[in-house]
Amino acid sequence: MIITFKQTVTPEIKHAFQTKFNQLHKQVFIFGLRMAVVGLDHYPFSDQEAEAIDQIIAETPSYVQASRRFHPEDSVIKLPHSEIGAKTFTIMAGPCSVESEDHIRRMAEVAHQGGASILRGGAFKPRTSPYSFQGLGEEGLRYLRKAADENGMDVITEVMDESHVPLVAEYTDVMQIGARNMQNFSLLKAVGKTRIPVALKRGMSASIDDLLNASEYIASGGNTNIILIERGIRTFDHQYTRNTFDVAAVPVLQKLTHYPVIVDPSHAVGAWDLVAPAAYAGTAAGASGMIVEIHDHPEKAMSDGPQALKPDTYLTMTKRVAALRQCMATWED
Repeated sequence: MIITFKQTVTPEIKHAFQTKFNQLHKQVFIFGLRMAVVGLDHYPFSDQEAEAIDQIIAETPSYVQASRRFHPEDSVIKLPHSEIGAKTFTIMAGPCSVESEDHIRRMAEVAHQGGASILRGGAFKPRTSPYSFQGLGEEGLRYLRKAADENGMDVITEVMDESHVPLVAEYTDVMQIGARNMQNFSLLKAVGKTRIPVALKRGMSASIDDLLNASEYIASGGNTNIILIERGIRTFDHQYTRNTFDVAAVPVLQKLTHYPVIVDPSHAVGAWDLVAPAAYAGTAAGASGMIVEIHDHPEKAMSDGPQALKPDTYLTMTKRVAALRQCMATWED
């Protein structure tokens, strides 16, 4: 149930409602004039209580905190050097893995030159094979943080295990939950206990409702600083692309939730020459930003080389994205 109170409601009245529902062992969330009561479809309000209520929505989605029914306004995630959401367009760029201090510094300079305000790079890597490069760990986090600071950028990096959360939190501005961990509920609960923004990737076989319900695990811990990432889904056709880029998920998610939605064209297509077209499509669909992989020598990359953009290709792409955004600004709502 979602209750919308009248403009004249006082904090004392809202508190009285909350106390009443808590006594029924119901979870209550408040946003402005709205109160969401989890697990309650109807209630016999007294005449006095009804006087304070403007509207009641009985049927609510299971992802109540993510829902626009509860939180109609767009959420904006504010970082030291970036804003994600609403009318802004945020670029996150960097190598798949932090390979060395010198390399991440060079890539940070390229990323920043192309308009990225957030530096990406993995220090802990979830790999399909146990024999593949697994990341530099804390050493990689230090290199990543230093490179970002030198270029006035924020940091996004993946956290793979709940035991890593305190360590990663020391170095990053955004904690990324990868596609493989989208339904790792222990990890979602752990990052939900922090107040560090979380970028949640859609799982390879996850529906849109699955993604939103996963975000609810984070929000239920008190952390509603959430970014959703469309990174492609696994379908029957994977001969030409790594995944199928569900570009329609961008406007669908924006209709359902107030969280910012960005795209990951690198993982969506898995081939460097297809990344830019996918990026343009995601931009035109209204995404609040993108996260892309770059590398100066993709053939030598320790992970995901085939989908990494070389610096010149990346810089050309970001210029075209900026031009597309300028064109979109003239479109009428």
